[in-house]
Amino acid sequence: MSGGVDVAIIDSGGANLASLQFALDRLGARSIVSSDAAVIAAAPRVLLPGVGAAADAMRRLRATGLDRLIPRLHGPLLGICLGMQLLFEHSTEGHTACLGVLPGRVERLTAAPHLPVPHMGWNTLEQIGDDPLLQGIEPASHLYFVHSYAAAVADSTQATVRYGRALAAVVRRDNFRGVQFHPERSAAAGARILRNFLAL
Repeated sequence: MSGGVDVAIIDSGGANLASLQFALDRLGARSIVSSDAAVIAAAPRVLLPGVGAAADAMRRLRATGLDRLIPRLHGPLLGICLGMQLLFEHSTEGHTACLGVLPGRVERLTAAPHLPVPHMGWNTLEQIGDDPLLQGIEPASHLYFVHSYAAAVADSTQATVRYGRALAAVVRRDNFRGVQFHPERSAAAGARILRNFLAL
């Protein structure tokens, strides 16, 4: 890609774009934030971050044609938080049709007295698979979660998190991966996840 960019960050309008760029800078990676389909298509790796509502995020992707481009990408793509949820077929948040890269749908978490929604704070992973993205991540590693919706455990699940029940925390299908937590806010474990992604 021109300019020697290592990763393109899709401009999803979220406030976490700067912190994600800082996290990549610390790893020595050159990144660009863009909503330009040509820039995204030419990038060797793509990050799809997201905060806020699924319907709003999909509206932004449709406005730039990225809803059609993203499922056709062949390089490594990592969805973060809402970005991971958008990889599925459907979100019950606003009854939103998503990108359809992964089968299944994302549903709202069920609140309980000891399980407030959103699920917010540090948590550990369970049932960690052997995907290269998770190399060096131990079950005791703490990662930072902020979400009100989640995907059920399925064939695409590479790691789970327990919040009342087991939920998909890391997913993969072919070159597409997603993490429900925020690696850019997850200290050393999050930095390791990003470093692993940059090595894909």
